[in-house]
Amino acid sequence: MYPKADLLFPPRLIPSLRNLRGPEWAALVDHVARLPETDPDSLAFSLMMVRLDACVKCHEGSFKYMRGCQLCATQTVMQYKGTDADLYALYQKARRDIDAYLAGMPVVEEEAEEEAEVPPEEEELEDSFFT
Repeated sequence: MYPKADLLFPPRLIPSLRNLRGPEWAALVDHVARLPETDPDSLAFSLMMVRLDACVKCHEGSFKYMRGCQLCATQTVMQYKGTDADLYALYQKARRDIDAYLAGMPVVEEEAEEEAEVPPEEEELEDSFFT
């Protein structure tokens, strides 16, 4: 009934993303597409796409799920507001996270870091707004 949809971004789709942006993006895709799925660079690219596509929030019945991973990933990459350099920085962050995980070290999510930086008075204002 639905197009092929996986729970997380599948590495088999990496080559299809090549021509969606500029030469820096194409070079990154070319590099990663040649690698086995278990290579840390390939894992980092997949992790970056999981984060960009918000795959963790995708579920059966959601609009994203109904469209399938191919269309979701394509749209996400094409509509990304930053530059290719920004995407490469996200890839590098994912690569550092993969390296940390493989070394048995904790991986700190950026959202958790941002939440920790919210001053207490702003947090109180947000709480009072919804009560």
